Amino acid sequence: MAESKEVILSKEYLEKLEDELEYLKTKRRPEIAEKIKIARSFGDLSENADYDEAKNEQGEIESRIAKVEDMIRNAKTIEVDVNSDEVGVGNTVTVYDEEFDETLDYKIVGTAESDPVKGFISNESPVGAALLGKKKDDRVEVNTPNGKMYFTIKNIK
Repeated sequence: MAESKEVILSKEYLEKLEDELEYLKTKRRPEIAEKIKIARSFGDLSENADYDEAKNEQGEIESRIAKVEDMIRNAKTIEVDVNSDEVGVGNTVTVYDEEFDETLDYKIVGTAESDPVKGFISNESPVGAALLGKKKDDRVEVNTPNGKMYFTIKNIK
């Protein structure tokens, strides 16, 4: 069996995953088992839409449980160095986007936590990778699928 990739997580996100896993195992699993039990009592399973739906839902929940367990098992929590003058995973970086003439805040996170709409970008994304190791006032060139972008780092928190 192939080894799973290390998953970089903040302590907060790891706790969120642990809470989700607990909920799935203690609440959702029993709810689905009860749905299946009720659907079975209706008789012929070959034409039982309730049974099929409950079994599909059970498969989705078991898949999510396995994924969350795997992420927790392979988690590497990040310790943010608040005194660092270099961008690292866990830092929030304020950048000036030259193309759009705007200032943006990005929090650099692991891929499991990324949510670009909320400003959480992966350390493996083009922008995240380009910012890593840079310092305040550095001009950063980012190669993206849509061409080059240029940022100036204004602040690192």
